[in-house]
Amino acid sequence: MWKDKVKEIIYILENSDIEEIDITFWGKRIRVSKSGSVIEGSVSPTATAVQSSSIEAPEATPASAPPAETGGEQILSPMPGTFYRAASPESDPFINEGDTVKKGQTLCIIEAMKIMNEIEAEQDGVIRNILVEDGKPVEFNQPLFTIEPS
Repeated sequence: MWKDKVKEIIYILENSDIEEIDITFWGKRIRVSKSGSVIEGSVSPTATAVQSSSIEAPEATPASAPPAETGGEQILSPMPGTFYRAASPESDPFINEGDTVKKGQTLCIIEAMKIMNEIEAEQDGVIRNILVEDGKPVEFNQPLFTIEPS
């Protein structure tokens, strides 16, 4: 069970800009860092016992972000996951380049750990560019769209 949890933690870490995660639950402490170490131990009220583990976090490879378009603002991904332009493969995309959007309108879906998260517009404007291909992985704070506020 612990190996599955550590694998989930490593996945979150390698798909984000976070350098280290330190979690304590059920009396166990796990710290994973991109430097390649995992430390697991028991937590007691008086002292923290920490033991080295043989599991190491793989190095994350940051994706190159497309250059910013001039004359607009970027809408960034709030989480790592998989980018989808439509609710299902048979559905029309939520938006296309050149569409006018209203605050609160759904722009895309980001699937993270089997949960579909709708990403909504935070302001009114016109979508100038869609910077990610449908079905591709995205990272935290990766630009998704360029919007020209209205």
